[in-house]
Amino acid sequence: MSCCGPSRPTGADPNDPRRRPDAYSAVFNSRFSTSVARRFERKGLTPIERRIVAFAEEALGGSLAGASVLEVGGGVGEIQMDMLARGAGHATNLELSDGYEAEAARLLKEAGLSARADRLLGVDLAATPDAVKPADVVVLHRVVCCYPDYERLLGAAAAKARRALVFSHPPRNVFTRSGIAATNAFLALGGRSFRGFVHSPAAMVSTVRKAGLEPVLQRKGRVWSIVGAVRPA
Repeated sequence: MSCCGPSRPTGADPNDPRRRPDAYSAVFNSRFSTSVARRFERKGLTPIERRIVAFAEEALGGSLAGASVLEVGGGVGEIQMDMLARGAGHATNLELSDGYEAEAARLLKEAGLSARADRLLGVDLAATPDAVKPADVVVLHRVVCCYPDYERLLGAAAAKARRALVFSHPPRNVFTRSGIAATNAFLALGGRSFRGFVHSPAAMVSTVRKAGLEPVLQRKGRVWSIVGAVRPA
């Protein structure tokens, strides 16, 4: 996934139409995934994606060698592929939109990484946390803002992180809130049920801390901010 209205209270209805796979597929479709894949092939990771990978390496003592990676809403899988190329042993991607699968499979095959990556389609980690095993590193890039119940999502993700969790989110200010409100209004006019959210950064950090992880990185950005947390030894 990849996104980003006002934050919804925790305990959101699991049948909320904004959480259905078709809501995500209508926005993050094959056309969108093709553009993402082409950009990755031309330019590699974006600066924010490189910082996410760098944090994961730092959190694991400077090396991803043999590490397991779980990415929630990883799209075509560019972050996972970079981590695998850096020595990670295996990557698992959870995705609600089926629009990414063809490009993701192509990229993995061309890179010779298919055997070291699993893609699970239609798995909502917040709703069915037992559907996937824990991993050394859990990544959520441009995902929390696509989900109405950040507390359940981040809580489930943190519970799966053996050693580290890293996620990105839009800064909460007048510009992002008004921009996403406008985007949501446009989506509503088009009959699409997907909505974006600008959750409270402090509340998200608190959720991670309550789940037993210690936030050690809080990097603010104009478009995307990063939070990185580790599990105390």
